[in-house]
Amino acid sequence: MKAKISEIFDSIQGEGLYQGMRQLFIRFYGCNLNCKFCDTKPEIYQEYTINALLTKLDEFKGGFHSFSFTGGEPLLQADFLKKLIPTLKSKKKNCKIYLETNGTLPEELKKILNHLEIIAMDIKLPSSAGSKNYWQEHARFLKLACERELFVKTVICNSTDLGDFRMALELLNSIRREIPLVLQPNYFEIGYSLGKKIEEFKRMSLEYLSDVRVLPQLHKILEVK
Repeated sequence: MKAKISEIFDSIQGEGLYQGMRQLFIRFYGCNLNCKFCDTKPEIYQEYTINALLTKLDEFKGGFHSFSFTGGEPLLQADFLKKLIPTLKSKKKNCKIYLETNGTLPEELKKILNHLEIIAMDIKLPSSAGSKNYWQEHARFLKLACERELFVKTVICNSTDLGDFRMALELLNSIRREIPLVLQPNYFEIGYSLGKKIEEFKRMSLEYLSDVRVLPQLHKILEVK
């Protein structure tokens, strides 16, 4: 069994509740979506067996908060992850597994849910991502993901529709009011008008959820990977 990996690197987490934490990132190649704001569409990859990937990870010194499986969409290769993670945890004692996911593949999540510590899930708003809606997939995914530490991110663009956003809030509220929500301004559109929109959205969010934060992409601000 092999996985398609586009890159492996040591950096800080730039998004969400764990901003600034040192992680070892394993970026999986390929995605089932095509969001218009996506900035991670690698065209090349290397295939790794489980043993080859573990050997590669040994090249990095310790001190990481967690291993971040990111993409693309890592759950497209869930069968590989199901075999990889237990072996990785047996070698790296007390390591945490942090999954970054678009939250549209609940059946694939089931395969590895018991091996995860932290899930960072995106909600893809149709008016932001330029895609169809994934409300049903997101709902099934969230019900499963709540078994682990979970927070949700959603990208806010100038094009983001108020109705779309309210649908996301109602969905989260129906699952659990305490799920943290991160409003992430589209880095390429940051400015006065987007700031005003995010302020309005944050006020609305607090009617539905108890933990709402506005956090930009730190790694882009610092110009690190």
